[in-house]
Amino acid sequence: MCGIAGFVDPRVRLGSRPLEQVADAMAATLRHRGPDDGHTWSDGAARVAFGHRRLSVVDLSPAGRQPMTSASGRFTIAYNGEIYSHREIRRDLESAGVRFRGHSDTEVILEAFDRWGITATLERMIGMFAIALWDSRERELHLLRDRLGIKPLYWGNPDGALVFASELKALRAHPGWEPILNRNAIAAYMRHNYIPAPHSIYCGIQKLEPGCHLRFDANGNVNVRRYWDFRQVAMAGFGKRSDITMAEAEQSLEALLLDAVGRRMVADVPLGALLSGGIDSTLVTALMQAQSSRPIRTFSIGFREAGFDEAPHARAIAEHLGTDHTELYVEPGQALDVIPRLVDYYDEPFADSSQIPTLLVCELCRRHVTVALSGDGGDELFAGYNRYLFGNQMWRRLSRVPLPLRRLTGEIARAVPERLLDTCARLLPRDRRPAQFGLKVHKAARALMHGTPDSLYRQLLTHWEEPERLVLGASEPKGVLWDDALTSELPDFTERMQYLDTLTYLPDDILTKVDRASMAVSLEARVPLLDHRVVEMAWSLPLAFKTTGTETKILLRRVLERYVPRHLTERPKMGFGIPIDSWLRGPLRDWAETLLDEHRLRQQGILDPTPVLAAWRAHQSGDNHAYALWDILMLQAWLDRYQTNGSSRAPEMTMSPAA
Repeated sequence: MCGIAGFVDPRVRLGSRPLEQVADAMAATLRHRGPDDGHTWSDGAARVAFGHRRLSVVDLSPAGRQPMTSASGRFTIAYNGEIYSHREIRRDLESAGVRFRGHSDTEVILEAFDRWGITATLERMIGMFAIALWDSRERELHLLRDRLGIKPLYWGNPDGALVFASELKALRAHPGWEPILNRNAIAAYMRHNYIPAPHSIYCGIQKLEPGCHLRFDANGNVNVRRYWDFRQVAMAGFGKRSDITMAEAEQSLEALLLDAVGRRMVADVPLGALLSGGIDSTLVTALMQAQSSRPIRTFSIGFREAGFDEAPHARAIAEHLGTDHTELYVEPGQALDVIPRLVDYYDEPFADSSQIPTLLVCELCRRHVTVALSGDGGDELFAGYNRYLFGNQMWRRLSRVPLPLRRLTGEIARAVPERLLDTCARLLPRDRRPAQFGLKVHKAARALMHGTPDSLYRQLLTHWEEPERLVLGASEPKGVLWDDALTSELPDFTERMQYLDTLTYLPDDILTKVDRASMAVSLEARVPLLDHRVVEMAWSLPLAFKTTGTETKILLRRVLERYVPRHLTERPKMGFGIPIDSWLRGPLRDWAETLLDEHRLRQQGILDPTPVLAAWRAHQSGDNHAYALWDILMLQAWLDRYQTNGSSRAPEMTMSPAA
């Protein structure tokens, strides 16, 4: 795994500074992504330069060093990721007469691009990647991102130049780019707790979306096309649905997953698995152990707070499979120590609080191995989220009640404070007392007020309602979540939610969280359930193979039962979370109150302080506004880091009301 950065600067805006010096400064900010080696390359005549930081995983020798130029001299590559089909590609190239200097996947795909072209090579690539490829003959830069968005790639086109990097911090090291805050992106962030692609926190800088190929030609034109379109994959999947039986699907899925996992076990460095004890990570671990002659390394963390500890489940799985298991019980102080580092690791406001345990388990893992497999993606592909289980059921019940009556009922329920509802819940016997009863009643009340299932789905994802009123001078960008055409293309509400989550929540939240947390400690995280062949197969299966309305991940569970008894994994779904709500009333209170100071908020002129402070006071009184407040706090911490005069790593930003 690596970090890449670079630029094409046809207008010679860097003055007398050498191209490689700038590329080196950009790449130096990504050292955590590649601590083993670092190099730059440039072409002075074309005004192009690449920087690369290397985490050596396959072919540890200098033959795997990047940036790398093809044998013909035509193409130069800087690349972040792993190509798990490189052995087959290599065999075919060798049969055609190509000779290799080393055994890295980088050299293989570089020579494939040279021999077969970009489109034909992409079709044969199984893996995760963000690639910068310079074509010296055509004087064109190509940027390529993997199909599911596992690896990040930012780009911008300031004043006719093209800049790119794995992380935003590298762009801030480019002297010709001025960071301008994107208020519209902040509005979107307040809804989702992340900034959805293609937007970023800066005006003029975009995330290259999953499955996309950007071409910057010799005339300075930018063209972006999709070489793999998930919408087409989903639609094609419906056409492939046949009379396949559950048993046949189970056998086919097991074979495909064994192959996907086996490919991701190839490394020249120590390898392990992140094991939470849930369905997805347990299945990946089981398939790893089934293909290993010795116990694989597994890692988990636990919390002593009730309702947040998955470690006993992971331990039981590890004992059954016979893995070499390591666990760490995290004390509150250890988790709190992570918080000041988050803004540096995530580079733009990001407020999924499970970023904290994710970082902690990656730190634990990196002490022992360099590569770790995880189970991310199973929820989206096989209908594992609770909203898939209850979405259709909830909407069917709601739609029977006239909308005006639902809205009235919702307003009445929301008028009762959460803390009062929690007090009422304490009158029930302990074993029948619902957790966070007030919060759940208020969520249900908001759900009552929606007129379509799609608006209900957006509500389930929303942290701050009406973010345009919260972020001053902003206009929230509306993306695929507001695409009315999907209702006819994907008539089933559950499948529509799965589709939208795979396009948005998966790459922009889950995969971003894992990439930044793992790369912060120089750990390569691999995600076999997101092999694009698994994705395509999952979308060709009937929904009944995934959920019945009372059970989730049906087919995954059946495959898993071949390796692990059902009783070891049969438990309610847990989020990978921490007790942020109580911490904001306790050890984090002083830190939070400093960031939420009313004078500070008004002086910034970004947020309306009134709803922010109202949420803070209600939370301190017993209501639970932890997730909404965490969004604000992560934004404020980010602004402290990147908008303060005298920052050693970032210039002061210009403010803009528009993207």
